[in-house]
Amino acid sequence: MSETLVVVPLPEPRSDSGTSIEQALESRRSIREFAPGPLTLALMSQLLWAAQGETGAGGARTAPSAGALHPLRLYLVSGDVTGLEPGVYRYDPRRHALHKTADGDRRAEMSIAALQQECVGAAAAIVVIAADDRHTVARYGRRAQRYIDIEVGHAAQNLHLQAVALNLGSVDVGAFDDAEIASALGLPEAERPLLLLPVGRKRKP
Repeated sequence: MSETLVVVPLPEPRSDSGTSIEQALESRRSIREFAPGPLTLALMSQLLWAAQGETGAGGARTAPSAGALHPLRLYLVSGDVTGLEPGVYRYDPRRHALHKTADGDRRAEMSIAALQQECVGAAAAIVVIAADDRHTVARYGRRAQRYIDIEVGHAAQNLHLQAVALNLGSVDVGAFDDAEIASALGLPEAERPLLLLPVGRKRKP
């Protein structure tokens, strides 16, 4: 774990593009093979904002949350991102910034934990959706997990559609050893990983 807190401000996200929501929906596909080449901090900024960025007063975000409790925690596993050292970073929606939580390229380790899926190790970066469910469970009891699962779907689809608009490839990875992924990321005990989203450049047809 990093001994000194490193905070990386992210570029301001865009609020428009040349891709309509209809075009993004039509073009969205699960991409498991990526072209070589780094991503940029601006691209990661846009993807993280799409998944969980703040969009209004009172902490409103791009994805809805039961009771506005926002149990999701986003982590960026940087392997080949220009201007960002390899490591694990927690996304801070309020500040639109990254907090470094661990050093070093964790992609190979995460690929092993994800049942040797090559897309995890080959992606330039991996966005991990984790959750701290304590407040949601306290309010909603047994239905809390259903609400969190719904929220994960919202955030993931936002990221995938944003990836299409940025001409990037992305895919859902749900098959992994939870404890091994949590260890690779250095997650706090109260958080558990729910979904991996490898991201990279698309191969040309």
